[in-house]
Amino acid sequence: MTDSTSSRRFGAYGRVLRRPVLRRVLPGLAVSALGDGMSMVAVAWLAVQIAPPGSEGVWTGLAVAAYSLPATLGAAVFGRFVRGFSGARLVAVDATLRTFSLGTIAVLAVAGALVPAGYVALLAVSSLLHAWGHAGTYTLIAEQLPDEDRVAGNALVSTFTQASFVVGPALAGGMTALAGPGWVIGLDALSFAVLAASCWPVRHAAAAVPAAAPGESAAGGWRTILRQPRLLGLIAVTCVFFFLYGPVEVALPIHVAAELHGSPGLLGAFWTVFGIGAVIGGLGAGLLRSRPLWPVVVLVIIGWGAALLPFAISGAVWPALLGFAAGGVIYGPFTAICTALFQRSCEPHVLSRVLATRTALTTPSAALGMLIGGPVVSAIGGRSTLVASGLLTILLGVLVAAVVYLARSDRRPGSESRSAGNRPAAAAV
Repeated sequence: MTDSTSSRRFGAYGRVLRRPVLRRVLPGLAVSALGDGMSMVAVAWLAVQIAPPGSEGVWTGLAVAAYSLPATLGAAVFGRFVRGFSGARLVAVDATLRTFSLGTIAVLAVAGALVPAGYVALLAVSSLLHAWGHAGTYTLIAEQLPDEDRVAGNALVSTFTQASFVVGPALAGGMTALAGPGWVIGLDALSFAVLAASCWPVRHAAAAVPAAAPGESAAGGWRTILRQPRLLGLIAVTCVFFFLYGPVEVALPIHVAAELHGSPGLLGAFWTVFGIGAVIGGLGAGLLRSRPLWPVVVLVIIGWGAALLPFAISGAVWPALLGFAAGGVIYGPFTAICTALFQRSCEPHVLSRVLATRTALTTPSAALGMLIGGPVVSAIGGRSTLVASGLLTILLGVLVAAVVYLARSDRRPGSESRSAGNRPAAAAV
Protein backbone atom coordinates (compact mmCIF):
# COMPACT_ATOMS: atom_id res chain seq x y z
CA MET A 1 0.00 0.00 0.00
CA THR A 2 1.43 3.37 -0.99
CA ASP A 3 1.67 6.38 1.30
CA SER A 4 -0.79 8.29 -0.90
CA THR A 5 -3.34 5.47 -0.64
CA SER A 6 -3.04 5.41 3.15
CA SER A 7 -3.36 9.19 3.25
CA ARG A 8 -6.55 9.12 1.20
CA ARG A 9 -8.09 6.44 3.40
CA PHE A 10 -7.28 8.18 6.67
CA GLY A 11 -8.32 11.50 5.13
CA ALA A 12 -11.85 10.10 5.04
CA TYR A 13 -12.02 10.63 8.81
CA GLY A 14 -11.48 14.36 8.27
CA ARG A 15 -14.30 14.47 5.71
CA VAL A 16 -16.60 12.75 8.20
CA LEU A 17 -15.83 15.32 10.88
CA ARG A 18 -16.45 18.21 8.49
CA ARG A 19 -20.15 17.27 8.14
CA PRO A 20 -22.16 19.75 10.28
CA VAL A 21 -24.77 17.22 11.45
CA LEU A 22 -22.13 14.67 12.37
CA ARG A 23 -20.08 17.30 14.20
CA ARG A 24 -23.16 17.91 16.35
CA VAL A 25 -24.14 14.29 16.99
CA LEU A 26 -20.80 12.48 17.23
CA PRO A 27 -19.83 14.08 20.59
CA GLY A 28 -23.16 12.92 22.04
CA LEU A 29 -22.49 9.41 20.75
CA ALA A 30 -19.03 9.51 22.34
CA VAL A 31 -20.44 10.60 25.72
CA SER A 32 -23.14 7.92 25.71
CA ALA A 33 -20.55 5.31 24.71
CA LEU A 34 -18.51 6.32 27.75
CA GLY A 35 -21.59 5.86 29.93
CA ASP A 36 -22.20 2.41 28.51
CA GLY A 37 -18.53 1.56 29.03
CA MET A 38 -18.99 2.36 32.70
CA SER A 39 -22.09 0.19 32.82
CA MET A 40 -20.07 -2.80 31.61
CA VAL A 41 -18.83 -2.94 35.18
CA ALA A 42 -21.75 -1.40 37.08
CA VAL A 43 -24.66 -3.45 35.67
CA ALA A 44 -23.00 -6.79 36.46
CA TRP A 45 -21.56 -5.66 39.80
CA LEU A 46 -24.89 -4.31 41.01
CA ALA A 47 -26.52 -7.64 40.12
CA VAL A 48 -23.87 -9.49 42.13
CA GLN A 49 -24.48 -7.18 45.11
CA ILE A 50 -28.28 -7.43 45.26
CA ALA A 51 -28.65 -11.10 44.27
CA PRO A 52 -29.52 -13.64 47.01
CA PRO A 53 -26.51 -15.70 48.14
CA GLY A 54 -25.79 -18.61 45.84
CA SER A 55 -27.66 -17.19 42.83
CA GLU A 56 -25.26 -14.46 41.77
CA GLY A 57 -24.50 -16.13 38.42
CA VAL A 58 -28.16 -16.48 37.46
CA TRP A 59 -29.13 -12.90 38.35
CA THR A 60 -25.99 -11.50 36.71
CA GLY A 61 -26.89 -13.36 33.51
CA LEU A 62 -30.47 -12.08 33.67
CA ALA A 63 -29.37 -8.48 34.29
CA VAL A 64 -26.79 -8.40 31.52
CA ALA A 65 -29.24 -10.05 29.10
CA ALA A 66 -32.06 -7.69 30.07
CA TYR A 67 -29.85 -4.74 29.13
CA SER A 68 -30.05 -5.88 25.50
CA LEU A 69 -32.45 -8.78 24.79
CA PRO A 70 -35.77 -6.86 24.76
CA ALA A 71 -34.45 -4.84 21.81
CA THR A 72 -35.67 -7.70 19.62
CA LEU A 73 -39.23 -7.28 20.88
CA GLY A 74 -38.99 -3.54 20.42
CA ALA A 75 -37.79 -3.94 16.83
CA ALA A 76 -40.98 -5.85 15.97
CA VAL A 77 -43.53 -4.02 18.13
CA PHE A 78 -42.51 -0.41 17.50
CA GLY A 79 -41.51 -0.71 13.85
CA ARG A 80 -44.74 0.76 12.52
CA PHE A 81 -44.30 3.85 14.70
CA VAL A 82 -40.64 4.67 14.02
CA ARG A 83 -39.81 3.27 10.60
CA GLY A 84 -40.24 6.67 8.93
CA PHE A 85 -37.93 8.46 11.38
CA SER A 86 -34.60 9.90 10.29
CA GLY A 87 -31.43 8.41 11.74
CA ALA A 88 -31.01 11.21 14.31
CA ARG A 89 -34.58 10.86 15.53
CA LEU A 90 -34.24 7.10 15.98
CA VAL A 91 -31.18 7.71 18.15
CA ALA A 92 -33.03 10.40 20.11
CA VAL A 93 -36.06 8.28 21.08
CA ASP A 94 -33.85 5.39 22.19
CA ALA A 95 -31.60 7.68 24.23
CA THR A 96 -34.60 9.34 25.90
CA LEU A 97 -36.06 6.00 27.02
CA ARG A 98 -32.71 4.87 28.36
CA THR A 99 -32.28 8.12 30.27
CA PHE A 100 -35.49 7.65 32.26
CA SER A 101 -35.17 3.89 32.81
CA LEU A 102 -31.54 3.94 33.94
CA GLY A 103 -32.18 7.04 36.02
CA THR A 104 -34.90 5.17 37.90
CA ILE A 105 -32.53 2.27 38.57
CA ALA A 106 -29.92 4.67 39.91
CA VAL A 107 -32.33 6.37 42.30
CA LEU A 108 -33.63 3.05 43.65
CA ALA A 109 -30.14 1.59 44.00
CA VAL A 110 -28.78 4.59 45.89
CA ALA A 111 -31.85 4.54 48.15
CA GLY A 112 -31.34 0.83 48.87
CA ALA A 113 -34.79 -0.01 47.49
CA LEU A 114 -33.78 -2.01 44.40
CA VAL A 115 -34.70 -5.70 44.26
CA PRO A 116 -33.38 -8.17 41.66
CA ALA A 117 -36.66 -8.64 39.79
CA GLY A 118 -37.31 -4.90 39.58
CA TYR A 119 -33.74 -4.31 38.46
CA VAL A 120 -34.06 -6.78 35.59
CA ALA A 121 -37.44 -5.32 34.59
CA LEU A 122 -36.12 -1.75 34.41
CA LEU A 123 -33.08 -2.84 32.42
CA ALA A 124 -35.46 -4.57 30.01
CA VAL A 125 -37.49 -1.38 29.54
CA SER A 126 -34.31 0.61 28.89
CA SER A 127 -33.40 -1.63 25.95
CA LEU A 128 -36.79 -1.77 24.18
CA LEU A 129 -35.85 0.76 21.49
CA HIS A 130 -32.17 -0.04 21.31
CA ALA A 131 -32.38 -1.95 18.01
CA TRP A 132 -33.85 1.19 16.44
CA GLY A 133 -31.33 3.46 18.15
CA HIS A 134 -28.46 1.32 16.91
CA ALA A 135 -29.95 1.25 13.42
CA GLY A 136 -30.46 5.01 13.57
CA THR A 137 -26.78 5.63 14.26
CA TYR A 138 -25.63 3.85 11.12
CA THR A 139 -28.59 5.13 9.10
CA LEU A 140 -27.42 8.64 10.00
CA ILE A 141 -23.94 7.76 8.72
CA ALA A 142 -25.44 6.54 5.44
CA GLU A 143 -27.65 9.64 5.15
CA GLN A 144 -24.78 12.04 5.64
CA LEU A 145 -21.85 10.39 3.83
CA PRO A 146 -21.11 9.07 0.33
CA ASP A 147 -20.32 5.39 -0.05
CA GLU A 148 -16.55 5.85 -0.10
CA ASP A 149 -16.56 7.52 3.34
CA ARG A 150 -19.02 5.23 5.12
CA VAL A 151 -16.46 2.72 6.38
CA ALA A 152 -14.61 5.65 8.01
CA GLY A 153 -17.87 6.95 9.51
CA ASN A 154 -18.78 3.50 10.78
CA ALA A 155 -15.28 3.07 12.18
CA LEU A 156 -15.50 6.35 14.11
CA VAL A 157 -18.80 5.33 15.69
CA SER A 158 -17.63 1.82 16.55
CA THR A 159 -14.34 3.25 17.84
CA PHE A 160 -16.29 5.45 20.27
CA THR A 161 -17.79 2.26 21.66
CA GLN A 162 -14.44 0.54 21.89
CA ALA A 163 -12.71 3.62 23.30
CA SER A 164 -15.33 3.74 26.02
CA PHE A 165 -13.85 0.48 27.31
CA VAL A 166 -10.53 2.27 27.82
CA VAL A 167 -11.82 4.94 30.19
CA GLY A 168 -15.29 3.73 31.16
CA PRO A 169 -14.56 0.48 33.01
CA ALA A 170 -11.51 1.88 34.76
CA LEU A 171 -13.49 4.92 35.91
CA ALA A 172 -16.45 2.73 36.86
CA GLY A 173 -14.22 0.36 38.83
CA GLY A 174 -12.96 3.17 41.03
CA MET A 175 -16.36 4.85 41.39
CA THR A 176 -18.08 1.55 42.17
CA ALA A 177 -15.59 0.82 44.92
CA LEU A 178 -15.97 4.33 46.40
CA ALA A 179 -19.65 5.19 45.88
CA GLY A 180 -21.41 2.05 44.66
CA PRO A 181 -22.68 0.86 41.26
CA GLY A 182 -25.94 2.83 41.53
CA TRP A 183 -24.10 6.12 41.08
CA VAL A 184 -22.28 4.75 38.05
CA ILE A 185 -25.56 3.74 36.41
CA GLY A 186 -26.83 7.24 37.20
CA LEU A 187 -23.94 8.67 35.16
CA ASP A 188 -24.87 6.29 32.33
CA ALA A 189 -28.40 7.74 32.41
CA LEU A 190 -26.95 11.25 32.27
CA SER A 191 -24.79 10.31 29.27
CA PHE A 192 -27.88 9.22 27.35
CA ALA A 193 -29.55 12.50 28.26
CA VAL A 194 -26.61 14.29 26.59
CA LEU A 195 -27.05 12.12 23.48
CA ALA A 196 -30.79 12.79 23.33
CA ALA A 197 -30.19 16.54 23.67
CA SER A 198 -27.70 16.47 20.79
CA CYS A 199 -30.02 14.53 18.47
CA TRP A 200 -33.46 16.10 18.93
CA PRO A 201 -32.51 19.53 17.50
CA VAL A 202 -30.99 18.03 14.30
CA ARG A 203 -33.79 15.72 13.32
CA HIS A 204 -34.85 18.11 10.54
CA ALA A 205 -31.27 18.75 9.44
CA ALA A 206 -30.66 15.10 8.51
CA ALA A 207 -30.81 14.15 4.87
CA ALA A 208 -34.29 13.26 3.77
CA VAL A 209 -35.06 9.56 3.61
CA PRO A 210 -36.87 8.65 0.38
CA ALA A 211 -40.38 7.42 0.86
CA ALA A 212 -41.05 3.71 0.74
CA ALA A 213 -42.95 2.22 -2.14
CA PRO A 214 -46.74 2.20 -1.74
CA GLY A 215 -47.90 -0.70 0.37
CA GLU A 216 -44.43 -1.56 1.67
CA SER A 217 -44.66 -2.74 5.27
CA ALA A 218 -42.23 -3.15 8.12
CA ALA A 219 -41.39 -6.56 6.68
CA GLY A 220 -39.35 -4.72 4.03
CA GLY A 221 -36.20 -5.26 6.09
CA TRP A 222 -36.75 -9.01 6.13
CA ARG A 223 -37.50 -9.14 2.43
CA THR A 224 -34.34 -7.22 1.59
CA ILE A 225 -32.20 -9.57 3.67
CA LEU A 226 -33.78 -12.71 2.22
CA ARG A 227 -33.21 -11.46 -1.32
CA GLN A 228 -29.46 -11.10 -0.68
CA PRO A 229 -27.79 -14.35 0.46
CA ARG A 230 -24.56 -12.62 1.48
CA LEU A 231 -26.46 -10.47 4.00
CA LEU A 232 -28.35 -13.48 5.32
CA GLY A 233 -25.16 -15.51 5.63
CA LEU A 234 -23.34 -12.70 7.44
CA ILE A 235 -26.21 -12.32 9.91
CA ALA A 236 -26.26 -16.08 10.57
CA VAL A 237 -22.53 -16.23 11.27
CA THR A 238 -22.70 -13.09 13.42
CA CYS A 239 -25.54 -14.57 15.48
CA VAL A 240 -23.52 -17.69 16.31
CA PHE A 241 -20.41 -15.61 17.00
CA PHE A 242 -22.28 -13.33 19.40
CA PHE A 243 -23.99 -16.31 21.06
CA LEU A 244 -20.62 -17.86 21.86
CA TYR A 245 -19.42 -14.48 23.14
CA GLY A 246 -22.43 -14.02 25.46
CA PRO A 247 -21.18 -16.19 28.36
CA VAL A 248 -18.01 -14.07 28.53
CA GLU A 249 -19.91 -11.10 29.97
CA VAL A 250 -21.32 -13.32 32.74
CA ALA A 251 -18.21 -15.41 33.38
CA LEU A 252 -15.71 -12.54 33.56
CA PRO A 253 -17.21 -10.69 36.57
CA ILE A 254 -17.78 -13.99 38.38
CA HIS A 255 -14.20 -15.08 37.61
CA VAL A 256 -12.82 -11.78 38.90
CA ALA A 257 -15.02 -11.55 42.01
CA ALA A 258 -15.27 -15.18 43.13
CA GLU A 259 -12.24 -16.98 41.69
CA LEU A 260 -9.57 -14.28 41.68
CA HIS A 261 -11.06 -12.47 44.70
CA GLY A 262 -10.46 -9.27 42.77
CA SER A 263 -12.03 -5.83 42.97
CA PRO A 264 -14.27 -3.88 40.58
CA GLY A 265 -11.06 -2.16 39.48
CA LEU A 266 -9.64 -5.44 38.17
CA LEU A 267 -12.84 -6.10 36.22
CA GLY A 268 -12.55 -2.59 34.83
CA ALA A 269 -8.93 -3.28 33.86
CA PHE A 270 -9.99 -6.23 31.70
CA TRP A 271 -12.46 -4.10 29.74
CA THR A 272 -9.98 -1.23 29.57
CA VAL A 273 -7.24 -3.26 27.88
CA PHE A 274 -9.86 -4.70 25.54
CA GLY A 275 -10.90 -1.17 24.67
CA ILE A 276 -7.35 -0.01 23.99
CA GLY A 277 -6.90 -2.87 21.56
CA ALA A 278 -10.29 -2.29 19.96
CA VAL A 279 -9.56 1.41 19.37
CA ILE A 280 -6.41 0.44 17.49
CA GLY A 281 -8.24 -2.19 15.49
CA GLY A 282 -11.28 -0.01 14.86
CA LEU A 283 -9.31 2.92 13.48
CA GLY A 284 -7.56 0.51 11.16
CA ALA A 285 -10.89 -0.58 9.65
CA GLY A 286 -10.49 1.89 6.79
CA LEU A 287 -7.46 -0.06 5.61
CA LEU A 288 -9.61 -3.18 5.19
CA ARG A 289 -12.50 -1.75 3.19
CA SER A 290 -11.22 -3.21 -0.11
CA ARG A 291 -10.49 -6.63 1.38
CA PRO A 292 -12.82 -9.59 0.72
CA LEU A 293 -15.36 -9.78 3.53
CA TRP A 294 -15.26 -13.41 4.55
CA PRO A 295 -11.50 -13.80 5.17
CA VAL A 296 -11.73 -10.81 7.53
CA VAL A 297 -14.73 -12.38 9.31
CA VAL A 298 -12.93 -15.72 9.70
CA LEU A 299 -9.79 -14.10 11.10
CA VAL A 300 -11.81 -12.03 13.59
CA ILE A 301 -13.73 -15.08 14.83
CA ILE A 302 -10.69 -17.35 15.22
CA GLY A 303 -8.60 -14.53 16.67
CA TRP A 304 -11.17 -13.64 19.34
CA GLY A 305 -11.51 -17.29 20.34
CA ALA A 306 -7.74 -17.61 20.68
CA ALA A 307 -7.64 -14.44 22.81
CA LEU A 308 -9.72 -16.19 25.49
CA LEU A 309 -7.40 -19.19 25.83
CA PRO A 310 -4.91 -17.48 28.22
CA PHE A 311 -7.63 -17.78 30.88
CA ALA A 312 -6.71 -21.48 30.94
CA ILE A 313 -3.60 -20.52 32.91
CA SER A 314 -4.97 -20.92 36.43
CA GLY A 315 -4.82 -17.82 38.57
CA ALA A 316 -2.60 -15.88 36.15
CA VAL A 317 -3.99 -12.39 35.57
CA TRP A 318 -1.40 -10.90 33.21
CA PRO A 319 -1.69 -13.48 30.40
CA ALA A 320 -5.48 -13.08 30.50
CA LEU A 321 -5.18 -9.28 30.34
CA LEU A 322 -2.82 -9.50 27.37
CA GLY A 323 -5.19 -11.91 25.65
CA PHE A 324 -8.10 -9.52 26.15
CA ALA A 325 -6.05 -6.66 24.68
CA ALA A 326 -5.16 -8.74 21.62
CA GLY A 327 -8.81 -9.74 21.29
CA GLY A 328 -9.76 -6.06 21.15
CA VAL A 329 -7.36 -5.39 18.27
CA ILE A 330 -8.73 -8.37 16.36
CA TYR A 331 -12.40 -7.55 16.93
CA GLY A 332 -12.07 -3.78 16.36
CA PRO A 333 -12.80 -3.63 12.57
CA PHE A 334 -15.68 -6.14 12.64
CA THR A 335 -18.65 -3.80 13.10
CA ALA A 336 -17.48 -1.11 10.67
CA ILE A 337 -16.72 -3.54 7.83
CA CYS A 338 -19.93 -5.56 8.21
CA THR A 339 -22.16 -2.49 8.53
CA ALA A 340 -20.70 -0.97 5.37
CA LEU A 341 -21.91 -4.00 3.41
CA PHE A 342 -25.47 -3.40 4.62
CA GLN A 343 -25.29 0.31 3.82
CA ARG A 344 -24.01 -0.46 0.32
CA SER A 345 -26.56 -3.18 -0.37
CA CYS A 346 -29.80 -1.48 0.78
CA GLU A 347 -31.99 1.29 -0.60
CA PRO A 348 -32.08 4.37 1.69
CA HIS A 349 -35.79 4.04 2.55
CA VAL A 350 -35.34 0.49 3.87
CA LEU A 351 -31.88 0.82 5.46
CA SER A 352 -33.04 1.60 9.00
CA ARG A 353 -35.41 -1.37 8.92
CA VAL A 354 -32.71 -3.71 7.62
CA LEU A 355 -30.25 -2.55 10.28
CA ALA A 356 -32.91 -2.83 13.00
CA THR A 357 -33.70 -6.35 11.80
CA ARG A 358 -30.02 -7.23 11.95
CA THR A 359 -29.76 -5.85 15.47
CA ALA A 360 -32.98 -7.63 16.45
CA LEU A 361 -31.44 -10.93 15.37
CA THR A 362 -27.88 -10.49 16.63
CA THR A 363 -28.79 -8.92 19.99
CA PRO A 364 -30.78 -11.89 21.30
CA SER A 365 -27.98 -14.17 20.17
CA ALA A 366 -25.57 -12.50 22.57
CA ALA A 367 -28.27 -12.19 25.22
CA LEU A 368 -29.19 -15.88 24.98
CA GLY A 369 -25.52 -16.66 25.38
CA MET A 370 -25.54 -14.53 28.52
CA LEU A 371 -28.63 -16.32 29.86
CA ILE A 372 -27.04 -19.70 29.26
CA GLY A 373 -23.81 -18.37 30.71
CA GLY A 374 -25.42 -18.01 34.16
CA PRO A 375 -26.15 -21.72 34.71
CA VAL A 376 -22.94 -22.73 32.93
CA VAL A 377 -20.85 -20.52 35.23
CA SER A 378 -22.66 -21.96 38.24
CA ALA A 379 -21.88 -25.49 37.00
CA ILE A 380 -18.25 -25.24 35.84
CA GLY A 381 -17.01 -21.87 37.09
CA GLY A 382 -16.08 -18.59 35.42
CA ARG A 383 -12.60 -19.50 34.18
CA SER A 384 -13.72 -22.77 32.59
CA THR A 385 -16.61 -20.99 30.90
CA LEU A 386 -14.25 -18.41 29.38
CA VAL A 387 -11.96 -21.13 28.00
CA ALA A 388 -14.90 -23.16 26.64
CA SER A 389 -16.23 -20.05 24.88
CA GLY A 390 -12.83 -19.52 23.26
CA LEU A 391 -12.53 -23.10 22.01
CA LEU A 392 -16.05 -23.16 20.57
CA THR A 393 -15.46 -19.80 18.87
CA ILE A 394 -12.30 -21.13 17.20
CA LEU A 395 -14.30 -24.14 16.00
CA LEU A 396 -16.90 -21.76 14.51
CA GLY A 397 -14.17 -19.88 12.64
CA VAL A 398 -12.76 -23.10 11.23
CA LEU A 399 -16.22 -24.21 10.06
CA VAL A 400 -16.87 -20.84 8.38
CA ALA A 401 -13.46 -21.02 6.68
CA ALA A 402 -14.30 -24.49 5.36
CA VAL A 403 -17.65 -23.30 3.98
CA VAL A 404 -15.97 -20.32 2.30
CA TYR A 405 -13.33 -22.58 0.78
CA LEU A 406 -15.95 -24.98 -0.58
CA ALA A 407 -18.00 -22.07 -1.98
CA ARG A 408 -14.94 -20.71 -3.78
CA SER A 409 -14.16 -24.16 -5.17
CA ASP A 410 -17.70 -24.43 -6.56
CA ARG A 411 -17.24 -21.13 -8.41
CA ARG A 412 -14.01 -22.08 -10.14
CA PRO A 413 -14.18 -22.31 -13.95
CA GLY A 414 -15.87 -25.51 -15.07
CA SER A 415 -17.74 -26.16 -11.79
CA GLU A 416 -20.85 -24.00 -11.74
CA SER A 417 -19.80 -21.12 -13.98
CA ARG A 418 -23.13 -21.05 -15.76
CA SER A 419 -25.01 -20.15 -12.58
CA ALA A 420 -22.42 -17.76 -11.17
CA GLY A 421 -24.08 -14.73 -12.67
CA ASN A 422 -27.25 -15.46 -10.71
CA ARG A 423 -25.54 -15.44 -7.31
CA PRO A 424 -24.83 -11.88 -6.15
CA ALA A 425 -23.23 -13.19 -2.95
CA ALA A 426 -20.30 -14.62 -4.85
CA ALA A 427 -18.27 -11.44 -5.07
CA ALA A 428 -18.48 -10.84 -1.34
CA VAL A 429 -16.90 -14.12 -0.25
